[in-house]
Amino acid sequence: MVKESLGRKLFLGFDYTFMILLSLLCMFPLVHVLAVSFSSNAASSAGLVTLWPIGFNFKSYEFVMQNAEFLRSLGVSVQRVLLGSLIQMLLIVITAYPLSMEASRFRFRTAYAWYFLVTILFGGGLIPTYMVIKDLGMLDTLWALIVPSSVPVFSVVLLLNFYRGLPRELEEAAFIDGASLLRTLFSIILPLSLPAIATLLLFSMVGHWNAWFDGLLYMNRPENYPLQSYLQTLIINNDFKATTAEELQMLKSISNRSVKAAQIFLGALPILLVYPFLQKYFMKGIVLGSVKE
Repeated sequence: MVKESLGRKLFLGFDYTFMILLSLLCMFPLVHVLAVSFSSNAASSAGLVTLWPIGFNFKSYEFVMQNAEFLRSLGVSVQRVLLGSLIQMLLIVITAYPLSMEASRFRFRTAYAWYFLVTILFGGGLIPTYMVIKDLGMLDTLWALIVPSSVPVFSVVLLLNFYRGLPRELEEAAFIDGASLLRTLFSIILPLSLPAIATLLLFSMVGHWNAWFDGLLYMNRPENYPLQSYLQTLIINNDFKATTAEELQMLKSISNRSVKAAQIFLGALPILLVYPFLQKYFMKGIVLGSVKE
């Protein structure tokens, strides 16, 4: 067993201390929001809450869970994440696999690769994209939030680089046994690509869940807003037009700040629950296939 030098121990001590302080700094905003959401009207309105609730109560969460607009937008976001992530992952997988092949096996691989890479450098623009969505009849529909981002080229590049790092002998053995390209992809390649798939799935889920601008752009009716678009109109623009008389009466007994904090925390909660289960794949999959010997 090699004995660590004093300099090494000092470096590790400083490194661990710095990372712990950085982690606590990153957690501070979330803990503060959580504390405000559980605080009383007077404490949150006066700005007395820091990291611990004052006048602990659940009134803000009771109000939020009775808010039909919040629940409706939450349902839209859940549908968007489930359907959008499924479509994204399917298109990423079937796009990256042929692009990972050698030019001798796929003659137009380079042309198709450049076709996709150009979209990273140049975009159609906001107005042309809106006109396309409008002419396709997708305004005020869930598809307007899913279709424009259904093929993220950056994720395709990550996955095709992962595919190129896999042993080609596995594919050749499958072809010798009579397997088709699709059978090889779904039976041989995908099971070996779970770390990368989990990483890209996490990217897709977080991207769909946190997106808010496209909801404001493509949805003309507030009842079709996803959760983040609804929170943006409520918190940034302070739009309470859809609030009922009963909800306004209840707001008199609770703080507007605590209600906003409760909605922000509930909006972030699903990703906070999902991330720990995918984190091990995230740490492994983000680097596999990215470094070549």
